[in-house]
Amino acid sequence: MNFAGKIKEFFGRRHSVSDDFFDALGDLLIEGDFGAAPAMMLVENLESLARKERITEPALLKQRFEELLTEGLLDASPDKQLEALPEAKPPAVILLLGVNGVGKTPTAAKLACRYKSRGKRPILAAADTFRAGAINQLKIHGEKLNVRVVAHQQGGDPAAVVYDAVEAALSGGGDLVIADTAGRMHTKSALVEELKKTDRVVENKLGRASLYIKWLVLDATTGRNALSQAEVFHQAAALDGAILTKYDSGAKGGIVFSLASELKIPTVFLCNGEGYDHIMPFEKSAFAKDFAG
Repeated sequence: MNFAGKIKEFFGRRHSVSDDFFDALGDLLIEGDFGAAPAMMLVENLESLARKERITEPALLKQRFEELLTEGLLDASPDKQLEALPEAKPPAVILLLGVNGVGKTPTAAKLACRYKSRGKRPILAAADTFRAGAINQLKIHGEKLNVRVVAHQQGGDPAAVVYDAVEAALSGGGDLVIADTAGRMHTKSALVEELKKTDRVVENKLGRASLYIKWLVLDATTGRNALSQAEVFHQAAALDGAILTKYDSGAKGGIVFSLASELKIPTVFLCNGEGYDHIMPFEKSAFAKDFAG
């Protein structure tokens, strides 16, 4: 049974609303990667609503539960509505961050495919210069998608790769740069400093008139560890949102609410397969409804 099924079963098999009911719900949310503090806050708000509205049947309380989940996600709505890439002085730049193994490179390709189908001219920047495999993989995706890839040799300066990709776009080669970045260096501090450098390069090169987006790519199956990753990358480059990959393989989903409540980072896309079209915009109310079973 997936986690949404457990939530649905919980509300379905309980016969009354009591202290034990709320304690058990809190435990279940924590099991679902919700996080202790956000789970307790949600349960307290739900308990308060139950008293105020005199709701004694769990089935009737389930709708209020879904509403509170949605409200929690709305608290972290993105400042930049990015599905259509709003008009701004081109090029727009999307910087993808995240640890190795979460699927940054395939996600870059999926975004390139998605935006190309919507009339954009993307350029992929192979800024994960620490892994030859990542550079080669991105080149293969570029060939399949007929999208230009800017790459340097393995071991090169990641910030220089992004700089050259932005320069290529500014010269008329495209209107959107999607940069795949490294996820591991010798130390965490080295990673943070490298990402800060890349961030400064983009800011200085683009200027304020252009759209600059920083998205964190997270493996949805890693649970609460994803929140620790988000804290590190948020420190390096203030994030605009998160993309969850592998959402079809046992992800519980609670991390979405933890990102929103604890770090104010909205989720913007879900990836649920290997194909280029296996990426979908994140819909808050639909996700809350699915999470609640």
